Amino acid sequence: MRRGVALALSVGAAATLLAGCGGGDGGTDARATPKSSVATTPTTVVGTAPPTVAPTTVPVTVVPEFAVSVTPVTAAELGSSWREGCPVGPDQLRRITLSHWDFEGGARSGVLVVHADVADVVTTIFRRLFDQRVAIRRIEPVDRYSGSDDASMAADNTSAFNCRRAVTSGPAQWSAHAFGRAIDVNPVENPYVFGGEVLPPQATPYVDRTNLRPGMAVPGSPLVEAFAASGWQWGGRWTGSPDYQHFSADGN
Repeated sequence: MRRGVALALSVGAAATLLAGCGGGDGGTDARATPKSSVATTPTTVVGTAPPTVAPTTVPVTVVPEFAVSVTPVTAAELGSSWREGCPVGPDQLRRITLSHWDFEGGARSGVLVVHADVADVVTTIFRRLFDQRVAIRRIEPVDRYSGSDDASMAADNTSAFNCRRAVTSGPAQWSAHAFGRAIDVNPVENPYVFGGEVLPPQATPYVDRTNLRPGMAVPGSPLVEAFAASGWQWGGRWTGSPDYQHFSADGN
């Protein structure tokens, strides 16, 4: 009897031992590594902002406008370009201050003295020259050169009124300039070839009219056409002694 009880106790103890060793029906093994309870922080991808580009500044070119004013002129203002006995008096002349382009492409202001009855036409002609950007060295009254036509031409000065005689081989007569009805433009680029003489002498390189350069008056050029559009005639068409610088209201 005591052997049966002992056997039963041995079997029970063995079962208990097996249960303690994890041999149960699906129980959780207490020795298993537990899962981490630390929460994972999501990764945020930060994009790179595009570089800031400064706006492009487009330069604005302001083109000067043609400006002109016409005023009376006095004997004192005419200075050495006028004297008693000239075919017109100061009261018949007008001083025109106007815009023109120089040989460097800059806008400048010049002064012409012309007869009152051609002041409007001359204004229109020089507006055309300005619009076409025709280069003109300078525009000054001949009084700036003590009334000397030679000095004015040598300075490549564009001028109008000057109380002087015409340069001609015929009888002495008043030049169209003495009436304020003629204009000489860029005399160095446009010489007067008179009997084989070049006036001014500095213009000799420009006797060749086939080598076109700025400021030259040639057939069909903006310079010649600006005068022709107002009915003015060009001395460059004279045969024998062409005067390329000379433009006049009556062809003289």
